Amino acid sequence: MAFLNKLLKDSFIFLLFWFFIILFFFAEEIKNISIFNRIPSSFINVNTIFLSIILEAIPFILLGVFVSAIIQLFVSEKFIQRVLPRNVYLAVIPAALLGIIFPICECAIIPVVRRLIKKGMPSHVAIVFMLSAPILNPVVYASTYYAFKSTPYIANARMFVGFISSIIIGFIIYRRFKGENILKPMKEGHHSAHHHHHIRENKLLEILYHASDELFDTGKYLLIGAFLASIFQAFFDRNTLLSIGTSTTLAPGVMMGFAYVLSVCSTADAFVASSFGSTFTESSILAFLVFGPMIDIKTTLMLFAYFKKRLVLFLLLVTPVVVYLVVYLFYLFFIQGGV
Repeated sequence: MAFLNKLLKDSFIFLLFWFFIILFFFAEEIKNISIFNRIPSSFINVNTIFLSIILEAIPFILLGVFVSAIIQLFVSEKFIQRVLPRNVYLAVIPAALLGIIFPICECAIIPVVRRLIKKGMPSHVAIVFMLSAPILNPVVYASTYYAFKSTPYIANARMFVGFISSIIIGFIIYRRFKGENILKPMKEGHHSAHHHHHIRENKLLEILYHASDELFDTGKYLLIGAFLASIFQAFFDRNTLLSIGTSTTLAPGVMMGFAYVLSVCSTADAFVASSFGSTFTESSILAFLVFGPMIDIKTTLMLFAYFKKRLVLFLLLVTPVVVYLVVYLFYLFFIQGGV
């Protein structure tokens, strides 16, 4: 029964994806059919936005699942224990800085973090890496610097606020879930189990099998998240949002909500944020740039797939509060204070 339910769910997601592909290539022809010619343009926009999110995320998903497969085969528990500081608080600092050398966005980081936890990385350290890597990587820094050429300090502020916020959240996670297993119990992919004894000698094939399992597991949640995000983007009334963009207290929270809904990849979200530069406060734009890569619709669904519900709900509560407070303090002492 469980197998049948999984098959039906996977088949539905697969058909949904191909429905959007067909609609993308034949939208005009379909609209010309009399029975479909009254379809609102908003529904066509859902399709366009959905595919843009998918096409933007797929390269990074592929990167993430291959990194995850390499970790599975070549990184041992002893290696992780050897390279991480033994002090539970000091260990979060190198974890937060790993994003500088691993250019992984939020679409790809979750399978990597899941694999690291299974290899022995402490949960709170892995969460810090998961939250900081999509912000503190050179690709994101370069895109942010380019998008805010007239105010280049925004790129530096994004890195600083993202670094501090992820460490604070990591400490909170440690205090709340110390010693607990935060991963959902999951069966390993059938490819890995079936071929484990037959291809032990061929590391390349093992990487491909592990990566394919991760891709199918992660990809279906990406599709669902992208679909929900595209619906929000197509039907959300942005004029209401813009009317409160100048509020120093409300605007950061609104922009965090906007970042959650839009689910734009961290390598490209700076260009979306810069388009609101003339309407929203700098602190709210900074909140958008920091919170969005940490948690959005598509990553929420992926988190629920791999982590225990209690941990995900706790993250959904704590992350916006911490980011809001850090952004507010940064604005108070550095931007408004003119430091």
